[in-house]
Amino acid sequence: MNEIFKYRAPTSRAELLALLADHGDGARVLAGGTDLLVGIRSGLVQPEMVINLKKVEDLPGLAWSESEGLVIGPATTVNEIMFDAKVRNWYPLLADCALTLASHQLRNRATVVGNIAHASPGADMAPGLLCLGAHVVIASQGNQREMPLKDFFTGVKRTALRSDEIIEAIVVPPGRAGARGSYRKLKRIEGHDLSLVGVALTKNDGALRVSIGSVAPTPLLVEGLNEEDSADSVVAAVREVIRPIDDLRCSKEYREYMVEVYVRRLLEEVA
Repeated sequence: MNEIFKYRAPTSRAELLALLADHGDGARVLAGGTDLLVGIRSGLVQPEMVINLKKVEDLPGLAWSESEGLVIGPATTVNEIMFDAKVRNWYPLLADCALTLASHQLRNRATVVGNIAHASPGADMAPGLLCLGAHVVIASQGNQREMPLKDFFTGVKRTALRSDEIIEAIVVPPGRAGARGSYRKLKRIEGHDLSLVGVALTKNDGALRVSIGSVAPTPLLVEGLNEEDSADSVVAAVREVIRPIDDLRCSKEYREYMVEVYVRRLLEEVA
C-alpha cells in the first residue's frame, strides 16, 4: 500500500482545475473526506495527489433564488442542507434525506456533492435530488457542461465524471420548489447505518416521481406517473425497474417487499 501522496490546497478555481488537468487519474479531490480518507486508510484508494478544494474561494456555495432555484456548491455539507431555512421551506425533501445520512458529526464533514460523486447505489441524498429533477454542473479546465443527475450515475461507484473534472454545483430547479415529498430508509439498526432500501416520492403540479436507492447498480428514478394513478399502478411501475440483489446485509426478496411497503406509505403520506 502506497501511503505517500502529494497534497495541494488551491485557493482559486483556475488553480484547482489546472491541478486536475495535470494529474488526471492520479488525483483525488478532498472536500469532506468521509469516503476518501476511509479508502486511503484501507488501501482501496491510492492517490498520487490529494487536492483539497475547501480553500477555493470562487466556487459556488449554498444559495437559493426564485429564478435559479437551489444551488449546492462542492463544499456544502449535509448539515448545511439539513438546517438551512430556505432548503427546509422550499425543498424539505432534501432535509429529510440529509437527516438519515450517518451521524451529526459526520454530516458536519460530509458534502452533498461528495455523496453524489461517490455514486454508491444507496447514496442517501440521491433519491431526493432525483425526485426534484436536479442537474449537475461539471467543470474542467476551459470547459463546463451540465447533465441531469439521472444520467450522471453509470454503475456502482461509477459516474460520467472524467478524471480532470469536478462537480462544480448541483442545481435543483425552481419549478420543483414547494413540491410535497418524503423519504424513507430501511436500516439494519437504530441510528446511523447504510441504506438497505431508500425510497423518495414527490408530487408536484400533478406529476408523481419516485426514486429508489440500494435496489440496482445506481439510484433509480421512475417518471411518467401522475397523482391520479392508483397505488397498485405506481408499485407496478417501480417493480418494473428495480433489480435488487441478495447480499450480507439483506435479501433480494426483503428489499422488494420493503420497496412496495414504502411506496404505499409515502403515497398516503404525501397525498
